[in-house]
Amino acid sequence: MKDLNNILEECSINDIYFTNRGISIIYKIPIYQRNYAWEREEIYALIKDVYDSLKKSVYYIGTLVTYKRDENIFEVIDGQQRLTTIYIILKALGIETIPNTLTYSARKVSAVTIEKMPKFGEEKDLGIVDGFNYAKEALKDIVGEKNDEIDTFKDFFLNKVHIIHYRVPKDVDLNHYFEVMNSRGEQLEKHEIVKAKLSEQLIGDDNAMQKFSRIWEACSDMSFYIQQKLPDMTSVFGKTMESFDIESFDEFPSSDVDTSSSLGMKTISEFLNSPIKKIDKDDVIDNNDHFQPIIDFPNFLLIVLKITRLKDEKDFNPLSFTLDDKELIKEFEKVNLTPEFVKDFAYNLLSAKYFLDNYVIHHANGEDRVIENPWKLQYYYKKGNKAAYLKDLYEGNKARQNEVIQLLSMFEVSFTPKQRKNYLFYCLLHLFEDWDLDNYLEFLRKLADKYFFDVYLDASKLNEINQPKPNSFDETILNGGELNVELEDVDRCFDSVYPVGSCNIPLYVFNYTDYKLWKKYAEELRSNKEKKGSRNRIEFFSALGCSDFELEPFKNFYFSRTRKSLEHYYPQAKAGDNMPISSQDINCFGNFAMIGSDANSSGSNWNPIDKKNRYLDTKSNQVSVASLKFRIMLQICQDNYDAGVINEYLKRPFGLEWNVDDMVRHQEKMLEIIMNI
Repeated sequence: MKDLNNILEECSINDIYFTNRGISIIYKIPIYQRNYAWEREEIYALIKDVYDSLKKSVYYIGTLVTYKRDENIFEVIDGQQRLTTIYIILKALGIETIPNTLTYSARKVSAVTIEKMPKFGEEKDLGIVDGFNYAKEALKDIVGEKNDEIDTFKDFFLNKVHIIHYRVPKDVDLNHYFEVMNSRGEQLEKHEIVKAKLSEQLIGDDNAMQKFSRIWEACSDMSFYIQQKLPDMTSVFGKTMESFDIESFDEFPSSDVDTSSSLGMKTISEFLNSPIKKIDKDDVIDNNDHFQPIIDFPNFLLIVLKITRLKDEKDFNPLSFTLDDKELIKEFEKVNLTPEFVKDFAYNLLSAKYFLDNYVIHHANGEDRVIENPWKLQYYYKKGNKAAYLKDLYEGNKARQNEVIQLLSMFEVSFTPKQRKNYLFYCLLHLFEDWDLDNYLEFLRKLADKYFFDVYLDASKLNEINQPKPNSFDETILNGGELNVELEDVDRCFDSVYPVGSCNIPLYVFNYTDYKLWKKYAEELRSNKEKKGSRNRIEFFSALGCSDFELEPFKNFYFSRTRKSLEHYYPQAKAGDNMPISSQDINCFGNFAMIGSDANSSGSNWNPIDKKNRYLDTKSNQVSVASLKFRIMLQICQDNYDAGVINEYLKRPFGLEWNVDDMVRHQEKMLEIIMNI
């Protein structure tokens, strides 16, 4: 067992930054670590905690893990945010000379900012600068401005604030150490380990290392447009920050590439060596500066890795690849890592983030509401010095804009788990080859049909509960490594896959049905603005199998994230047992409705007419029952009630306003719509 005294030490701040035992210590933040990110609240909290502990014998501030790279260089493995904050507080306390220094690998601007503190030049790391200003404010607000108060706090901070310093032994494999500690939830996240492994390939090429790190950091914040994180990148995003053109970036050009001064643009290398601008109040887009991303960074990395391998490796088998972030490190371990691969991956990462941000839907912050569609499909636009704003992707073509939103949100609510987003992989792969907007819409239409007919209506692709088997999507859509969204067979038999009595009907089938219903409305009525009683409108509702219930449900329809469960409209609890409807009857596509989980749990055993009354009540949560198919079912029930359906046994209204005949007819009507290509 190793001598703990040699690897574990309780240190004061004075020990860390002022005791050097004859040689100045350099604490170096490696490239794979994140930028400094502590905000006002965290810095205030730390200083307040220390201040409140002034009468204690010691205050423990946490741990510092380092790895000795050289005689006087310690690589910071964990605790860099805390270590940087301590350094910032020392400077904010007015301590000019600190013998042991803090610096950054391959982050020139961050290193210079720390070195010059409290003076800052034109090029500076705004996160560190803000941290210094927050520390100054906090010391003034909490400690005060009197010399004796400041001296008391300073003395305690230097000598009584302690940190546990763990020095990783030289014979420990760092990669293995990262993985073991990560599995315990104590160290780097998986994507940070991946970054470290990729960065190793660029050691010795500082130019490439800086570019790679810059791209990685910018792409890792999934809640902002990539143009917001790289606001000066006109050489890539164009003067208005809306286009994407970095063909020359494939080669990771050196820093002496000529500048396109006639266009007023920086070279890519010049830009990538400059600091990442932190978003401030002047750069915020009105109420749209950030959004709820549909995928997190680790799973996004997997999609980009799969695209990279599919494009670069002739013998790559996509069926052996998993999009589960639990396997993130293992998937990267399958790759023969080279500097060229890392550069290709960085290029694809930046490209994919641009397409994800500007060509794929985001969800607005906040809860789903009845009228306003929370799904947004907008691209980032900024002209000259004017404020940035967002434009609809299909600007000037509302019909296409709405359909692409419906298609993408249909996929998203069908495949919410981040490891099941095959559709997003296909979309991004398509955009890598073709980002023409008309072709993109056509691709999404065909992809939706392909999922329905060639996966969900092909029994060989489904397991015993009618869920797609592993690799069913890739087997169907990736043909020889190429996207194939042309239908194999439109003469599928729905009833053979989902016969009456089968309760295992996937959610995608219901989401696809609602999309087809919305599209039918969009094509047949919306553009013509048909008035009630017109021939087209009568024919439209006749095809749905119900009377006219106005067009607002179609106009306001969107795929809410609350759509998580299926409900028997005629309840299971009331089937069988001397009832005219059996348990076999109710397990059919015609009796199932997509519904929000809150509505499902609260009223699953109500009679159909009671559900109709409750769900159509303006005071109920309309979002949770926002399914067009279900709205049609409710209207059929209303139509039967209005027609005075009487139970032939009891001679009074009984609940047969929705019966087996209605289920059969409704299913037939729906299949006529969704099976028609």
